[in-house]
Amino acid sequence: MRTSRMLLWTALGLGLAVIYFPLVVVLLNSFNADTTFGFPPSSFTLEWWSRASSNEGALHALWTSVEAGLAATAIALVLGTMAAFALQRYRFFGRNPVSLLIILPIALPGIVTGIALNNAFRTVLGIDLGLLTAIVAHATFCIVVVFNNVVARLRRMGGNLEEASMDLGATGFTTFRLVTFPMLRSALLAGGLLAFALSFDEIIVTTFTLGTGMETLPIWIYNNLFRPNQAPIVNVVAAVLIVVSTVPVYLAQRLSGDTASGGRL
Repeated sequence: MRTSRMLLWTALGLGLAVIYFPLVVVLLNSFNADTTFGFPPSSFTLEWWSRASSNEGALHALWTSVEAGLAATAIALVLGTMAAFALQRYRFFGRNPVSLLIILPIALPGIVTGIALNNAFRTVLGIDLGLLTAIVAHATFCIVVVFNNVVARLRRMGGNLEEASMDLGATGFTTFRLVTFPMLRSALLAGGLLAFALSFDEIIVTTFTLGTGMETLPIWIYNNLFRPNQAPIVNVVAAVLIVVSTVPVYLAQRLSGDTASGGRL
């Protein structure tokens, strides 16, 4: 038993090291004074952070990512919540296939989704690629995250409290406002945070659906990755991206695990 436990802990440690050691290297290199990024760093500096904070390309790409992420998250919250209520609270013919179709976009390879949306926008609909097309593209897979969170919370909630509220004379809107929404609030927030993080990090689908001359932060990193004069700044931006991606996921995990309070904040 003790040997098995040691083997499991060793495997866990090796797995975490493979995943997180490269991220630690990126964080350290963002402070590395050596432009060749010798490891371990001989000295540290904040110069690259200062340059990154005034880099117009990186800042513009950051704002584009934030715009796309917030808009895609808003769309996903509305449509994902509506789909979750429809599929969880009602029984109808084709319910399971519809549920599969909603979840499917998150499982498709990004390049397939990107090419399909690119062809749909440009060939079928005749729409020029731009920020709006990227937002719609991001919303297709962000909806899945919100949908899964809301469906899981609705299953735990049941319908007894809502039925009791209606029996006491409350209207449907009043019941939703005073009973359903408070219990659903943390699931919506968790789903929104995960959707934003997913949109903010996305690069493959964005490459096929964003307009020419526009860049999100991940695309800016990729385009400048092999430019020696931009390498220090890329490390800083990558470090920021690691933090920005980690915080929403951590908060969403905490909120999703809040079952003791019935989903209340």
